[in-house]
Amino acid sequence: MKEILNVSNAVVEYDRQGLKVRAVAGVDLTLNAGEILGLVGESGCGKSTLGKAIVGILKTAHGEIVFDGSQVKKLTRGQRPKHFRNLQMVFQDPYGSLNPRRKIGAQIADGLVVGGSSRKDALHEAQDLLEKVGLPRNAIDRFPHEFSGGQRQRISIARALAAAPTAIVADEPISALDTSSQAQVANLLVNLVEEYDMGMVFISHDLSIVRRISDRVAVMYLGKIVEIGTVDQIWNNPSHPYTRALISAIPHADGTGFMPQDLPGDVPNPMSPPSGCRFHPRCPLAMPECAEIEPAFRTLSDGRSVACHLQTEGSEPVSISIG
Repeated sequence: MKEILNVSNAVVEYDRQGLKVRAVAGVDLTLNAGEILGLVGESGCGKSTLGKAIVGILKTAHGEIVFDGSQVKKLTRGQRPKHFRNLQMVFQDPYGSLNPRRKIGAQIADGLVVGGSSRKDALHEAQDLLEKVGLPRNAIDRFPHEFSGGQRQRISIARALAAAPTAIVADEPISALDTSSQAQVANLLVNLVEEYDMGMVFISHDLSIVRRISDRVAVMYLGKIVEIGTVDQIWNNPSHPYTRALISAIPHADGTGFMPQDLPGDVPNPMSPPSGCRFHPRCPLAMPECAEIEPAFRTLSDGRSVACHLQTEGSEPVSISIG
């Protein structure tokens, strides 16, 4: 597989009441062509912030984000289409990301015009893209408010495709949709990744969807990645206590075996994160060293990576049970 995105020790900070808050506190991950990488974690863990940093909407304070050999930096609105046209984002709220005063055909055509098409040709190509995402060609003459939520998200996807992307960051792209639309849009994204051989970072709190469409999964907690592995590795034998707790909270379709494992306390304040392992105040398996030493990422024998003192570099994953 060809690597198209490399995130190395990325740090994103916000200024809150005169203090620097690290919403993303040193993240490493990669994305390959033709791959869907699921990014999961509790609300507020930094998933969306990381996604916006990947596409250059937010500036990184430290670290590097390299896309197709070029370092991603925060760019002005005028610079961005020229520098990173092939790196696109689909947002959670499709209505908020579309201009309500412009017809959708014109909005989709913008990306094609930046790529060199005439406005007339771009409008024709916009019709082709609407068909590709399951909407009628004559929809180009309608405004965003004339569509349902699921249809608007399809329009947002068509607009991203207009830029001929090799990578897309999809930030909670189905969470605002009804159940039927969620499944349809998720299937559409999978088909487009396969057809265009592009990579996708799929950010979601819906673990069932992530399991169904992703190739690999990165689990995030309080600004850090705690585990990255294949879907089978993460679901069948999670090697971090936080991952185990997340997986246990997924309801089973047949109603059996559902035993969510409650974690004590709340997610710590990111303005004052715990020392050592950030998860240790809530971890039922925490050891004294967990409060003092931040665990390094260890690559286990099955190829996954995990930041936990319970695991040893190069060894078989130690089965985690917190029940």
